Amino acid sequence: MLITGATSGFGEATAWAAARAGWSLVLTGRREDRLERLGAGLARETGAVVQVLGFDVRDRAATQAQLGSIPAAWVPRVLVNNAGLAVGRTSVEAGDYEDWDRMLDTNVKGVLNVVRELVPRMERGSRVVQIGSIAGRQGYAGGAVYNASKFAVDGMTQAMRLDLLGRGIQVSQVLPGAAETEFSTVRFHGDEAAARGVYAGFTPLSAADVAEAILFVASRPAHVSVHDVVIMPAAQGSAYHIHREETAPGS
Repeated sequence: MLITGATSGFGEATAWAAARAGWSLVLTGRREDRLERLGAGLARETGAVVQVLGFDVRDRAATQAQLGSIPAAWVPRVLVNNAGLAVGRTSVEAGDYEDWDRMLDTNVKGVLNVVRELVPRMERGSRVVQIGSIAGRQGYAGGAVYNASKFAVDGMTQAMRLDLLGRGIQVSQVLPGAAETEFSTVRFHGDEAAARGVYAGFTPLSAADVAEAILFVASRPAHVSVHDVVIMPAAQGSAYHIHREETAPGS
């Protein structure tokens, strides 16, 4: 299994879940120090065979070089296309161009870069699991560009499913709702208080919850293809409807 964006959140949780389930892993990420620590920890604590490749999926040349360096025997039967992020929460007319570029280059072009370089080397019976979002099905205020990127992943996944049907490669998507990871800290440019506020008054998904869904999709029998899994906290009814319990002042 190859997991992009493995250094935190869903990617890291999926790496641990997969290692404990006996998968061999190729892990990628742009933060090489974290990646090395993760690979060593997985090997030490689970006995998994782990290869790490440090690069940013936005960098097409690096993506080509690193994925091209994988020996034929290590080309994975499962690709978890997880690398992605949201940055900023302002209305579209006040958006930051750098934030927009970072989201689109990672969430759309980065996903395509990995698919283009790895999928041609994958065998019949392999699977691609794209990590989408409920934001790829429903827009919300302050999310225009993130929504656009995740709607693109949804459309891309549907088209890939048809493109790869004849090769016997299954294409799935896991679409989480509110999950407490580094996601909101990145979105609010490191503002921890603002990030905590996103999850106030309800119990969000954990990264482990989403990893469990990813492993379920990846480990189905060969004749079973799970197209989409939408996974939400019990308190969340849509991208913009969350029931929050009231808390006493100062609690």
